[in-house]
Amino acid sequence: MSFENFKVPYEVDKNYEKKVAYFSMEFAIHQPLKIYSGGLGFLSGSHFRSAYELRQNMIGIGILWKYGYYDQERNQDQTLDVAWNEKLYSFLEDTGIKFQIMVHDAPVWVKAWYLNPETFKTAPLFLLSTDLPENDYVSQTISHKLYDANVATKVAQFILLGVGGAKLIDLLGFNPELYHLNEAHGLSAAFYLYRKFNKNLEEVKKRLVFTTHTPEEAGNEKHDIYLCHKMSYFCGLSVDEVKALTRDYSDQFNHSLVALRFAHVANGVSKLHGEVSREMWGKYEGICPIVSITNAQNWNYWADKQMYKFKDVGDDYGFDDRKWFLKKRAFEIVADQTGKLFDPKVLTIVWARRFAGYKRAGLIASDLQRFNQLLNNPQFPVQIIWAGKPYPMDFPAISEFNELVHLSKNYKNVAVLTGYELGLSKRLKQAADIWLNNPRVPREASGTSGMTAAMNGAVNFSTDDGWIPEFINHGHNGFVIPKADYATMHTYEQDQYDLNKLYEILTGQAIPLYYQDYGTWRQIMKNGMQDVRWQFESNRMAHEYYAMMYNANY
Repeated sequence: MSFENFKVPYEVDKNYEKKVAYFSMEFAIHQPLKIYSGGLGFLSGSHFRSAYELRQNMIGIGILWKYGYYDQERNQDQTLDVAWNEKLYSFLEDTGIKFQIMVHDAPVWVKAWYLNPETFKTAPLFLLSTDLPENDYVSQTISHKLYDANVATKVAQFILLGVGGAKLIDLLGFNPELYHLNEAHGLSAAFYLYRKFNKNLEEVKKRLVFTTHTPEEAGNEKHDIYLCHKMSYFCGLSVDEVKALTRDYSDQFNHSLVALRFAHVANGVSKLHGEVSREMWGKYEGICPIVSITNAQNWNYWADKQMYKFKDVGDDYGFDDRKWFLKKRAFEIVADQTGKLFDPKVLTIVWARRFAGYKRAGLIASDLQRFNQLLNNPQFPVQIIWAGKPYPMDFPAISEFNELVHLSKNYKNVAVLTGYELGLSKRLKQAADIWLNNPRVPREASGTSGMTAAMNGAVNFSTDDGWIPEFINHGHNGFVIPKADYATMHTYEQDQYDLNKLYEILTGQAIPLYYQDYGTWRQIMKNGMQDVRWQFESNRMAHEYYAMMYNANY
């Protein structure tokens, strides 16, 4: 196919005619395309499936990571091993487009690959690579590892996504009316556009929208402005010009702050996150309006259609049988990885997502006495599964993962799995009776894993953070730990409060209900499936991006 004067290769719905280019460091489109690490990618993947379903006039710009995020394997003692294996994709199309961008004052060759919408039923996606024989080895490594730990390499990756993406769009002749930055990684595109529009910042602002995912200032990317300048991040502007343009005169270049000043509108990814973001950034001048568009996940991709069918026709026998089948099938993965045989009739708790300190993977196991009682209760037996990928250089998170591996060796009914990607994620959501989520409030911007869990008949049990305040009606469609006055608590006090409430609700309400009144438990499952179906489905979200961001006037 020809990539000149590129148009999306399907008929565009008239409600979504505005042309949008969407920049993201990661896209979790489908298991075979391993260019994602966690929630940011899961969000953009679902967004692009819904953009296809709604026939929206969007293209995606990402990076073709040669080694992906990493492959999660095991050492001899079952602990985490980080492996970097080359990824090969026969389903990507070679666009034939090659061009140069400046990185560290030197030209670097970039090649563009294309994911056809029909391959995985997504909006069109272009993926950039520097892994070319024309480049020296250091330049080739820019597109090797997602979120490379080397700071200079990471800045180069931001340039590849932003400047490389914006330049590719010009070469395609796509002429988008809006450039949507999913997080600030692609912000260098704004400096490319600033040069393109003869240093007219208003022309850039008209075209730029921004999604922020980080609910605390310390979590937003900052880099030494002189390093960024040396790396050619600012497309030829001097440091003084950049400071004057961004109205930030510190030596730390704050990507999110500048994105909020360069965009004409931004959004948080839940109602709570929108409030936190407006409060957090409100002390700075020149910030664009921040609206809330709550994250969502694609029902067609994630949901178990059989469970929904049985639910809709009121076939409780079929509904229960289907859930037990899904659990049994998932437990084959548990047996394969750990040698443990789990029982589909036993209540199964799953904690599975990216391992990060604030998500507190091991909270439930932090009181060993209560944990032992939970795991050794003959009246109300329980099985627990952990899974998730720590960042490969996050040694505290890796240590927490390994501690849980060693802990699991003491129990027949505790398993820690590796390889937590899209495929395993879906299986574990089908395996779960309780989807456990216990981040420290208010550090989770959205946390969408519980949405896809509910689409597979898992009951959410969570701290009251991210999307949860918009969803859980305690005892009706899930269980929630009531908020305390966390702002006045030390971290230890917050952890102890949440731990006590977790056990109180788990042992006093949730587990007895499962075993003593399964009819009510089944109704909670069904309520969760029903409530998540429309409110937290990504077609709603993709529509809201057009209604509240792309077509709205600010």
